[in-house]
Amino acid sequence: MLIGRFCQLFHHQRSTVTFPKTLGFEKIENEAIKVLEENGFGVLTEINTKAVFKEKLGIEFDNYKIIGACNPTKAHQAISAMPEIGLLLPCNVIIYEKGEEIIVSAINPMSLFSIIDNSEMDSVAKEVHHMLSNTINSLKARLS
Repeated sequence: MLIGRFCQLFHHQRSTVTFPKTLGFEKIENEAIKVLEENGFGVLTEINTKAVFKEKLGIEFDNYKIIGACNPTKAHQAISAMPEIGLLLPCNVIIYEKGEEIIVSAINPMSLFSIIDNSEMDSVAKEVHHMLSNTINSLKARLS
């Protein structure tokens, strides 16, 4: 039930920008990290899915990175209000190749947090959504 609801929300509630592959994956990744930091996020994790699939499965895969971004103030507010919210943290931003494009996407935390029943989370989710949307829009403006 929870997975189905998440998948339904995922397809409609995210901030996404697409770039031509000719800009280069590494350049887009580096700029995305800079823009995240400029918008109040720190990068806690970087998962190189391509490398993991190669190392663990021996499979070649397109570039695909999962960046775990966190705004410490907002994370503190969220965890203080509901410790279980840590299951949905940090905010993940994905960067991946699809055909001749490179896509950068972040989910809308308001949609993600809607799967829990805690009204205290609404304002935090709204603020983080605004911050992530600004991040994606800033990245688009910088690289377009």
